[in-house]
Amino acid sequence: MTETARPVPENVCEASVIVPSRGGAERLPRLIGALAAQEDAPPFEVHVVVDGDVDGSDAVLARLRQEHPGLSLTWTVFEENRGRVAALNAGADATTGRILIRADDDLDPGLHYIRDHVAAHEAGPRGVIGLTEDIIPETAYQKVYGTAQGRAHRAHAYSLPADQQWRHWAGNVSVPRALHEELGGYDADYRRYGWEDVDFGYRLHAAGYPVVIHPELETRHHAAAVTTYTKARRALHSGSARQTFAAKHGVEPLGGDSAPTGLWGAAVRALAAVTTEATVERGSALIDRAAAVLPAPVARKLIALQVEAAAETGRVHPKRARRTF
Repeated sequence: MTETARPVPENVCEASVIVPSRGGAERLPRLIGALAAQEDAPPFEVHVVVDGDVDGSDAVLARLRQEHPGLSLTWTVFEENRGRVAALNAGADATTGRILIRADDDLDPGLHYIRDHVAAHEAGPRGVIGLTEDIIPETAYQKVYGTAQGRAHRAHAYSLPADQQWRHWAGNVSVPRALHEELGGYDADYRRYGWEDVDFGYRLHAAGYPVVIHPELETRHHAAAVTTYTKARRALHSGSARQTFAAKHGVEPLGGDSAPTGLWGAAVRALAAVTTEATVERGSALIDRAAAVLPAPVARKLIALQVEAAAETGRVHPKRARRTF
């Protein structure tokens, strides 16, 4: 069941921005304000799908529509949490734009976000990816681990050959509606956190369409993973969801599915053997406190061990990822 505040559109827009959101009441004003301030943009609409209203997001959106009367803003509210795949597919069904732009609710787009996403499709049917730059408070985790990891992640993504860029399909992407429909939307089998996006990017690639990272679309991202716990918990759920991808497409697109090796790998596997969501929560709290006083290289290793062990746990023991995002 859903409730929707969406009127019937009078005209088909050039682009539809789909925003999956859960607990986004504090994040949505920044995103909606940025979309309302777009310059040189073709006609576009914004549709937010609230995946269970746990924080008054419905009321926030009503206020934002009054604050930005020039923005075509509509939304759907799920009565209960149904997951990101359901939100993304519902957003596509509720809109009319030729180009579907996914913008997660923690993005902070620049002035030409819509214009540049639409322009990236002029070369023909394709998937388009913009990376994100994390904007995160300087926690102990961020100082010793998060900032460096983010930079390394973007550098690696930009260095990938064209046939591997689909791996970075995530929360700042766009695709022609026709291709979204050809693929049948996002796959509902991905109910845990993560990999519904990588799966979609891979299916685009496997269908013969280019999936291209565009540097001009890199967007500020007010990331949620600001502690060892939030990062490790996501790694656990992502490792679990990874197995859904492997079951559907095999391990070849992933470059294999083997356990980590060497002395470091042994440590990761040993911790993964006893890791659960409860141990991740308790252990991460201790690590975050220790990271504030330990030498940075030592703290960095402890955080990496926790995060990598959580990911390995999800890979080997996927049912240990139990909680819902």
